[in-house]
Parts: sequence; C-alpha cells; structure tokens
Amino acid sequence: MKKIKKDDMVVVISGDDRGAKGKVLKVFPNTNQVIVEGVNMTKRHTRPTQQLPQGGILEAEGPIHMSNLMLIAPKSGLPTRVGFKVLKDGSKVRVAKNPECAGEEII
Repeated sequence: MKKIKKDDMVVVISGDDRGAKGKVLKVFPNTNQVIVEGVNMTKRHTRPTQQLPQGGILEAEGPIHMSNLMLIAPKSGLPTRVGFKVLKDGSKVRVAKNPECAGEEII
C-alpha cells in the first residue's frame, strides 16, 4: 500500500514549486514519482499534426518525486506524514501522523 495515491491532495515541500498545492493525477510506483496538477510545468515545442493543426508550445505537468511531497489530511487540511493502521476487520488504512490531526484516517 502506497502512502500517496491518485486523487490525494498534496503540498510540495522542496524544489522550485515549494508551497504549491494540487491533486495527484497519476502515480508511477516503480520510480516513486507522481504527476501533480499545476506543479512542475514543462514546455514542449510541437509541430503541427492532424490532431493538433496549430502546433506551437504546449505546457504539461512533469513528474515529481514522492519524497518532495507531503499529503494534506482531508478533514483538517494540514500537511502530514502518513502511517498505516490495521482495523479490527483486518483492513489496512492510512492515518495522519501530525499531532494536530490526531490519527485522522485518510481514505
């Protein structure tokens, strides 16, 4: 079970985009990288094609390493580290480690 999943809200804690918040669009578990909405924007120069007759410069999000991100707890809205807890029914859930979040479950 990964600590950061698709559709989680995260905040960037290091790098050029430090402080930026966004939603995780895609996760690459093999390389421990994710694509976050509006973070690490890259420009790509494209030629005109049938799908894109205009061509030009396109901006898209680039991957960023998971170690540079911190999950935002959904209820409190605070950045937090993530831990795991096994419930009585045997299911494993993510929990917030931030003391201000008080073990809040992250679903």
